[in-house]
Amino acid sequence: MSRLGYSTVTGLDENVEAVLCYLGFWITGLIFLLIERENRFVQFHALQSILTFLPLSVAIYLIAWIPYVGWILADIGGFFSLFLTLVLVIMAWRGAKFRLPFSGKLAYEKIYR
Repeated sequence: MSRLGYSTVTGLDENVEAVLCYLGFWITGLIFLLIERENRFVQFHALQSILTFLPLSVAIYLIAWIPYVGWILADIGGFFSLFLTLVLVIMAWRGAKFRLPFSGKLAYEKIYR
């Protein structure tokens, strides 16, 4: 039983599962989206993680191939994604349904419709 009173499949607190959705970028988001079928809070954070970090990872990878300046731009994108991860982890730990402008809105509509 979590401290907020909501159960999860793994037995962890829902806050911990939501944080884990972001720590492995989109990969752990996908894992938790597949295994967590009951807890909508965790599903929301898992889907937001996938919708945010999968396109961001692909974009950083493609930008890195630009001659001369690609690696600099990819590093800037990497630092941005680490900062974004930190913000989302803190918000998930606090129990907030923090929605990013595009991916958060899509995730919220999909999970809570």
